[in-house]
Amino acid sequence: MRARIYQPARNAMSSGLGKTKVWVLEYAADEAREVDPLMGWTGSSDTQSQVRLRFETKDAALEYAEEHGIEATVQEPHKRKPNIRAGGYGENFATNRRGPWTH
Repeated sequence: MRARIYQPARNAMSSGLGKTKVWVLEYAADEAREVDPLMGWTGSSDTQSQVRLRFETKDAALEYAEEHGIEATVQEPHKRKPNIRAGGYGENFATNRRGPWTH
């Protein structure tokens, strides 16, 4: 069995980083999906592709994969640079601003 270990990206609809600290082990599909001719739904008889295991650390996920004989590849996350301003949010309303503030 093949699997990939990765850290999920943050939700595009929020700026928070919730649920992005865990590592996920996700199995790769062994067979292609097929379209049901009657209903038009896409499905597969491969139930392993539905399994997503969560781990606290990358080492714990790798250890689990090694113990169970799973061929796992690790995808390192692309961390974004923190956007920290000196004055923070309050700087938007500063009264000692040197120039006019515009959008």
